[in-house]
Amino acid sequence: MSYKVEFLEPAADDLLTLHAWIEGEAGPHVADVYLARLKEHCFKLAEFPRRGTPRDDLMSGARSLSFERRILIFYRVEDRTVQIMHVVSTFRETPILN
Repeated sequence: MSYKVEFLEPAADDLLTLHAWIEGEAGPHVADVYLARLKEHCFKLAEFPRRGTPRDDLMSGARSLSFERRILIFYRVEDRTVQIMHVVSTFRETPILN
């Protein structure tokens, strides 16, 4: 049974910021390809949504999943939906989830 995956506004903002940074460092093609791989990784949560690490220390029901050891994806599972809450670089501080 497949879940729906949605990016909440803070996560969508995180992706735009990440894309802009990569584009500035390596060009638009590299940014596009990297973000496509990252989003594909997120959409795989539709098939196995509870595979991430529970992060109840940050927020009840929160989970995290890494991507290529550089990105942390914070999400929660609500009914049949995986809500991506934040997508952050591991070089930045972990956001306070609310």
